[in-house]
Amino acid sequence: MTREQRRLAAIASVDVVGYSRLMGKDESGTLAALKAIRREVVDPRIATHGGRIVKTTGDGLLLEFPSVVDAVRCVVEMQTAMAVRTAEVREGRRIAFRIGLHVGDIIIDGDDIFGDGVNIAARLQEIAKPGGVCVSSRVHDDVRDRLETAFEDGGAQTLKNIARPVHVWRWVPRSSSARATSAPSTADVPLALPDKPSIAVLPFQNMSGDPEQEYFADGVTEDIITELARFHELFVIARNSSFTYKGRSVDVRSVAGELGVRYVLEGSIRRAAQRIRVTGQLIDATTGNHIWAERYDRVLEDVFAVQEELTQSIVGAIAPHIRDAEAAHVRRRPGSLGAYEFAVRANAKAWEAYAKADRALRDEALADARSALAIDPDSTIALNAIALAQCQQLPLGIAADRQAVWQDGLAAATRAIEVDRNGNVGHTWKGVLLSFAVEDKHRNDALGHARRGHELNPYDSLSLMMLAFVEINEGDAESAFGHLEQALRISPRDPLRHFMFHQLSRACFITRRYAEGEAHALAGIREAPDLPLSYALLVRHRVGREDIEGARAALAEILRLDPNHLDRWLRTSAPPGGFRIAEHHRRYDVFLRVAASLEDPSAADALR
Repeated sequence: MTREQRRLAAIASVDVVGYSRLMGKDESGTLAALKAIRREVVDPRIATHGGRIVKTTGDGLLLEFPSVVDAVRCVVEMQTAMAVRTAEVREGRRIAFRIGLHVGDIIIDGDDIFGDGVNIAARLQEIAKPGGVCVSSRVHDDVRDRLETAFEDGGAQTLKNIARPVHVWRWVPRSSSARATSAPSTADVPLALPDKPSIAVLPFQNMSGDPEQEYFADGVTEDIITELARFHELFVIARNSSFTYKGRSVDVRSVAGELGVRYVLEGSIRRAAQRIRVTGQLIDATTGNHIWAERYDRVLEDVFAVQEELTQSIVGAIAPHIRDAEAAHVRRRPGSLGAYEFAVRANAKAWEAYAKADRALRDEALADARSALAIDPDSTIALNAIALAQCQQLPLGIAADRQAVWQDGLAAATRAIEVDRNGNVGHTWKGVLLSFAVEDKHRNDALGHARRGHELNPYDSLSLMMLAFVEINEGDAESAFGHLEQALRISPRDPLRHFMFHQLSRACFITRRYAEGEAHALAGIREAPDLPLSYALLVRHRVGREDIEGARAALAEILRLDPNHLDRWLRTSAPPGGFRIAEHHRRYDVFLRVAASLEDPSAADALR
């Protein structure tokens, strides 16, 4: 058996930007110009720096170099010379290269080369800027102390058909960076997906046949773009770019590729007399799947009020679905993860751990979040995931060192606010954590932070839910009812809908609305029948209604789903945090003990 030939090499992939467009405009002139560039710019530099041309295509070259330093010198000199050479060529006829450079192990087959290193170089070339060079971190590490070439950190990028993210560095000639970036048309320059969920909102179509309704359709679109931008975890394409597609029949996948986004929101508006119908659908352009769709029918009395209400409903509804879809993307990804993927996975696991009361999942969430921070210390998603995961241990007092857990969560939330002062989620989690503080001097700030989180993004159902959570802890049930109803209104299909019903049930408990609270607990169970969360409230409300047998049946269901639930609660007789008003906590505790036959039912009589 012939032994496979391998060697370590620097591989450069060179591509002509917009080759088909250039050939379509002037085939003979383009070929002549490319031959001259090869002869006068490209080939001499390859020879000078000890490289070789492995193969050529109509619009590109594959180069191999024994030295990564020489490879970087060669491609930088090549692009610098191209910038000078084409400076006076008008835009429509200007030839520009994109170059990707990687160093890795390659397989030798005659004069040709193969392997992962070749594939990565080709994918780096695809995301390089016109006139620029995109290199892997492996190349950058080898040359940064040997050359004065300045690279810009491009972060971890997901490359097509490459299993693991690649950290990239970019270089563009300083004298021509703006021109080189804008030279080709958008369609000629595929954009890499950002390291966060990305979305474009296409102009909503006016289906009324009345040109006067264009203003309403445009207004709804513009408001949605503006309000989505409040979600700092989203990358939202600006209005001016989205509106270039107005009035055009477009393919969603093509639009997503041209704008460099994963998600596209499109919709239509139809008016008949004083009624208006708005439809919207959110599409994952990487798969073509519809991940959300809804229809809204409204009476058009106050145009601006309806426009605001529709905006609130659409934005509030799609944001949680994007979060859920991102978590699903990460779960499907093979290979090693980057900071963003670790952070998204940590957040998803933290929520699952909370719902299932699963300590192992919570520990995994914390580990993933810390892995993300090791790569990107300013990852607010990871910091907020730590805050979420740590505050879960506080209501039942199950942390081995409660103060250490509380301080770790609070430090993470505080750091998230420092990194992004206008981000709402950091304030939200800080408010929740402060509501579990032992000392009143800390606890007094809980509502202020929770309210600030809501003010920064009124359309975020998460901030609404957690503001209500803090309000219930502080004893303000009436305000909590309003915020939870608003959350259900703007996000009626929220993945955390069961949590909303759970909080409504908590608010009912502190106001002694036991029958209503039982109904909300049952609604939460219908949403998530395999999660023990809402059964805990069902037990208490049934004791409150003097249905002891029903309470014991609900407790048995909790123990089927979570055998350690009762033991965890009873391990400490008065776990700190949660309800601030002592009577609320005592009633919550006694009602469980009655259901568990640890106290006589008469113990609940005086508390009902």
